[in-house]
Amino acid sequence: MPEDYKQAVQDFYATAAVSADPSLCCVDGAVWAFPGLAFPPRMLEMNYGCGSTVHPSDLSGEEPVLYVGVGGGVEALQFAYFRRRAGGVIAVDPVAEMREAAGRNLEEAARLNPWFRPEFVRIVGGTAESLPVEDGSVGVVAQNCLFNVFTDGDLARALAEVERVLAIGGRFSCSDPIATSPIPEALKRNATLRARCISGCTSYERYLQALHASGFQRLLVRARRPYRLLLPAEFPELEGPILLESLEVLAIKTGGTAPRPEVFTGRHVVYVGAGRFAAHDGNSFPAGVPLHVSDRLAAELGERPDFVVTPPTYHARSAGCC
Repeated sequence: MPEDYKQAVQDFYATAAVSADPSLCCVDGAVWAFPGLAFPPRMLEMNYGCGSTVHPSDLSGEEPVLYVGVGGGVEALQFAYFRRRAGGVIAVDPVAEMREAAGRNLEEAARLNPWFRPEFVRIVGGTAESLPVEDGSVGVVAQNCLFNVFTDGDLARALAEVERVLAIGGRFSCSDPIATSPIPEALKRNATLRARCISGCTSYERYLQALHASGFQRLLVRARRPYRLLLPAEFPELEGPILLESLEVLAIKTGGTAPRPEVFTGRHVVYVGAGRFAAHDGNSFPAGVPLHVSDRLAAELGERPDFVVTPPTYHARSAGCC
């Protein structure tokens, strides 16, 4: 990958800020609707994301929300819906044109929404690899369809920054496309396709590994759905079709270390024996009651004849039993 690929990506998004590209990074139904929340049309046209990182269950605290890559401002506005105070949302973006466009969109949002004021969202210049906030100062960090554009080294630095700025117990809500088959190297080196959230996609397994390597021990897979099918007719470098998927993950900063993460994908176990089963790790399973467990514990209990284990739904709501 050329050393200056990030400049090419920034130039691409500078153009997308001036001339909205509704076809860029789009998934049907990715924008949550909340009571009393209206979006300016231009903001929706600039919603350059592949899913959603806004989940009300993450937003019960008072700490600021840090949004990396402001885009048109859709998710910054949604986060502000839950903070409603000056500086409640900090949006970081390295592209001046995008910051300016998002600012204009938020000014229009203030005219459409009586509850909202533009100062609720503080837009600042900065990069994902050097976030302009103090250690442990935010409760939620979010990014949508941004980290997939990075090479492995830059991704590791960006994830380390996320872990640095989060408080213990803080949550990292992320959404990126992933690839179900390896992307050819020729496509990976194409900076424009990387900016379009196509050629930088990694696999599901490597995505979770990268989160764990940066210090996150508990990972909830919230969504995994088709995003785009790459065809050889459009990309001659391909030997066959490659399905890209939109992945939404919540990574929780626990402050501990472990050789592998606890990954929750919506799997449940049901004890079918008599009475109550007490596991060696302290978890207790009443007979007949489905309990949400990590993939590790599901695999362990699945070896027993007195447990029924359900397959992943990739729609985890909470971190249940380890």
